[in-house]
Amino acid sequence: MPDLNESRASLQETMTFLGAIASGLEEAIGESANSISYLAGKRLGMQLSSGIEKTGDIELALISVRKVLLDNGCLWHFEAFKTHDRPEMVQPSDDGQDINLVFRDCMIRQSLFTFGHHQKGSLCNMMFGFFSGALQNIMGHDSTLEILHAGENACYKRLIIHSGENGARKAVTQ
Repeated sequence: MPDLNESRASLQETMTFLGAIASGLEEAIGESANSISYLAGKRLGMQLSSGIEKTGDIELALISVRKVLLDNGCLWHFEAFKTHDRPEMVQPSDDGQDINLVFRDCMIRQSLFTFGHHQKGSLCNMMFGFFSGALQNIMGHDSTLEILHAGENACYKRLIIHSGENGARKAVTQ
């Protein structure tokens, strides 16, 4: 069985190749690349999380998403992050509920830097789609993952779980 360094190197080579494909896709078809990548990620998230236990609790749902990622060899380390001005980790909002996340060890970000490709493009949208599909299976609601800060060492994002008719409509139109 290959060790962790060999597995990580193999994954990184694959992700670098994916970065090159994403760059070409974005160049060839423009803005549509983001939608295509999002839908591909959503389908993958739904497929990989199909057997996961359902919950209405965001923090438990994120533990399930982490398990799905680990079980499938994906290296996306993320954690909930509570800023000093938030009284609770999960906050109610006009759209539903939200929680802030920090992605420290993101295979997509590392691939983008290796390839020299910009953040917030089609590969990041694929990750948003993955979270949306997985959380739809786990929580039964649409979600949005927005980048608050994209950096070299970590990305800071806001996950919104849309609830009710109004939230579902907002998720579709974003």
